[in-house]
This record gives sequence, C-alpha cells and structure tokens, in this order.
Amino acid sequence: MGRYYSGDINGKFWFGLQSSNAASRFGGTEQEPTYITYSFEKDEDLEGVEAEIKSIQESLGDKINVIEDFFKKHDSYNDEMLREVSISDDELRDYADLLLGIQIRDCLIEQGYCTFDAEY
Repeated sequence: MGRYYSGDINGKFWFGLQSSNAASRFGGTEQEPTYITYSFEKDEDLEGVEAEIKSIQESLGDKINVIEDFFKKHDSYNDEMLREVSISDDELRDYADLLLGIQIRDCLIEQGYCTFDAEY
C-alpha cells in the first residue's frame, strides 16, 4: 500500500510521512484531480530546485549522515527506533523531500525537463 509518482522520474512517497504534493516545495506546475501532474523545465525551474535542495541540506546538516546510516542498517522503522537515534518526523520528512528533489534535479539536468504524476 502506498502512493506512487511516475513519469520522467518514478518512486513511492514515504508512507504516513510525505504528502503527495511534496514536489510543490521545489516549484514546477501542479495540476490535479486524482493525480497531481508536475512539470519542470530546466531553464525555468532548475535554479529553484537546486536552491530548495540546498536549503534542506543546510537545515538537516549532519542529520543527513545520521539518517543515511540508519537506513543502511534498517529497511523499515517505527517511532521507537527513530527516537533511539534522535531523528524527528520533521527531519525524516525533509530527508524524504530531499531525495525527491534530487531526483527532480537530476532529471532536469539529464533531459532538460521533468514531468511526473503523483497519486493524490
């Protein structure tokens, strides 16, 4: 069970943590109803995507390494496990969004555009 996004990039939103409109954080054009269609253009959106990635990286700081190390050892998590390593829901949400933003950025660099549908 989960919500997915597909198109030029593909993935699954983090269950119970990441909203379907997480890509709005990076700009682009949002279209609805059951799916949110995102459209990014390199010339128009890359700078904003990179700025938001940098903002998240600065906000998380060294927590990025803590989260990455945690997921090298675990393929799932619960609240107790996160408390043991001092990872908050907000930090985990930002990390999930960071991974999405990196996918968007890489797609823009490789193709010059990035379009995908997100289950709403």
